[in-house]
Amino acid sequence: MNIDILFQNALKIIETELSSLSFQTWFEDLKLIDLKDGKAIFQVPMAVHKKQLDNNYYEIIQSAFNQVTGTNFELEFLLEEEIKNKLEKESMKEEEKKEVGVPSSFNKKSNLNPNYTFDNFVVGNSNKFAQAAALSVAENPGKMYNPLFLYGNSGLGKTHLMHAIGNYIITNSNRKVLYVTSDQFINDFISINKKDDSGTNFNYVDFFKDKYRNIDVLIIDDIQFLGGATQTQQEFFHTFNTLYDDSKQIIISSDRSPDDLKLLEERLRTRFCWGLTVNIFPPDFTLRTEILRKKILAGNFEQDIPEDVIEYIASNMGSDVRQLEGSITRLIAYSTIMGGANITLNLAIEALKDFISKGLSEKNEIARIQKVVSEFFQINVEDIRSKKRSANIAFPRQVAMYLCRKLTTESFPKIGTEFGGKDHSTVMHSVEKIEKERKENHDLDNIIEKLMKDLE
Repeated sequence: MNIDILFQNALKIIETELSSLSFQTWFEDLKLIDLKDGKAIFQVPMAVHKKQLDNNYYEIIQSAFNQVTGTNFELEFLLEEEIKNKLEKESMKEEEKKEVGVPSSFNKKSNLNPNYTFDNFVVGNSNKFAQAAALSVAENPGKMYNPLFLYGNSGLGKTHLMHAIGNYIITNSNRKVLYVTSDQFINDFISINKKDDSGTNFNYVDFFKDKYRNIDVLIIDDIQFLGGATQTQQEFFHTFNTLYDDSKQIIISSDRSPDDLKLLEERLRTRFCWGLTVNIFPPDFTLRTEILRKKILAGNFEQDIPEDVIEYIASNMGSDVRQLEGSITRLIAYSTIMGGANITLNLAIEALKDFISKGLSEKNEIARIQKVVSEFFQINVEDIRSKKRSANIAFPRQVAMYLCRKLTTESFPKIGTEFGGKDHSTVMHSVEKIEKERKENHDLDNIIEKLMKDLE
């Protein structure tokens, strides 16, 4: 394997996911030194690169290498002198390297990111129940909420919670934990059809069964990507049944609820609901500010970031936690590039203008629709977001939900959140009802058309 070519291919994938500023700042001087035994060793120019790459870009790099190689690598970022010391100690046995009483080789096999723990997961109203459910599973794997199904939009903390569960379990027990994405499961299943030197696939079959069934906890991310892979779904069905019947813990995540996974077999969707299904909602303003503060504290930056800058970011950025954290990285990088300029509100506005414009459009579109609809029906915006059920409020609320679905790209759960925490099924019902009534009620159809023109 030519690691230089592999690294360049991975960098091309990473570059598409980042702004040119972030990519140039943190990846231009990055070097891939070694790639073996499930570990990728990188050389970084400065300590700040080490911290930023490890804390903020670990998942992106790991995902890129997974796409290129089909394997999850544990990443390690080292300065030049640290690499020299590491080479001198290369003869040490892997079993001697321990982490919280658990062999690091076990962590590698588990594919868990040690940076994701319950301690650094920021809890707020939108994710409090999900965090509590995850901790309950971690404390009692196989006994509480099996399977645990977490769903919600990208960037809300599902992956963090899943890794936190796995890390908690291996730190406090001898159980075997495996974290994989659905893509990795598909790739491993496809390999069953390969033939080894003996002309059979027995070794690959044995490897697959040992990997996925000889474990105590299976954590599988983004299950929605199994949709369309019929044979893989059948294998996952059998794997699920084997683990479940043996009281082994299963944890699954998706960007939508089990009922909305229409491309998955009914028997799988039914099993996903056997345990506990938890929706993680977008963070509110208070939680966004707490996430930013914790990110700043963990970053141990040379400069303090003023409170008005934190509030500006929390107010104007979208609800994606990765985007929130990325805004801090961009802000620090911008300050550094500008010769260590003091971080002020004006500097933040300039540094984040591209991010903020995107965040504003995502954040305010639903609020704008609510405002226009409320003014048309002569009710308060607070009423349309409330739980009031009187006809003069319920109907405009349904119209607003319908317009949000038609005019934005937001999911049913996200729309429900912006309407006082309504369940996604309530939003679906409202959209279907208004759609049907538009066909039967000419006056309503005219109202909808007028509102759409006003919004445009």
